[in-house]
Amino acid sequence: MMTDDQVAARLATEAGDLLVGMRSAGGTEGDWRSNELLLRRLAELRPDDAVLSEEHVDDGARLTHRRVWIIDPLDGTREYGEPPRDDWAVHVALAVDGQPVAGAVSLPAAGLVYGTGTPPEVPPSIGGPVRLAVSRTRPPACVDTLVARLGARLVPMGSAGAKAMAIIRGDVDIYAHSGGQYEWDSCAPVAVAASAGLHVSRLDGSPLRYNAPNPYLPDLLICRPELAGAVIDALRPGS
Repeated sequence: MMTDDQVAARLATEAGDLLVGMRSAGGTEGDWRSNELLLRRLAELRPDDAVLSEEHVDDGARLTHRRVWIIDPLDGTREYGEPPRDDWAVHVALAVDGQPVAGAVSLPAAGLVYGTGTPPEVPPSIGGPVRLAVSRTRPPACVDTLVARLGARLVPMGSAGAKAMAIIRGDVDIYAHSGGQYEWDSCAPVAVAASAGLHVSRLDGSPLRYNAPNPYLPDLLICRPELAGAVIDALRPGS
């Protein structure tokens, strides 16, 4: 029987393969087709667990379950629709009692899958100005503060999963978001990042909790652990 880590990696890979095939064929229904695959496979492999998905109606039944799979079938729809961009992802994570315990983030166009089963190794810091992953079109309000107070250099890219995995790949140092997200945007990236030894929290340093009645999450911080204190201090009101 597959472990939860293996289920997350297997399903993120399967959905990613589906999306790559649809993309090369000019498909435009990736979100719901990927969602359909993930829901079907979770029903087969973990029939007693609940699911929260961006692409599925939330009837609240998950609130009575300790084990809830939180999925984003296609994180970065805009980037997916702009071949050959590779900064889009598939997120599959399991939260138990509100905590991410297993997860995988697939970057299908790059041929990469990062998962908690084999925690990725983060490269050493390269020194120099800290590099901050930001949205290409919608930089959040906290970005200006981090540029001013930390001298951060901006690195534009697409989806939340791609930004978080860019830290693991050594391409950036910080992903800070203050514009509001939903649980499916961050649960899998947080699970994978934490397994790799990165810092994960709200922007004020408080813990992230999942499977809340309202799945909206106001903010998020994923970064190299040695930078966490400086980032949190820089963003503290009145600092």
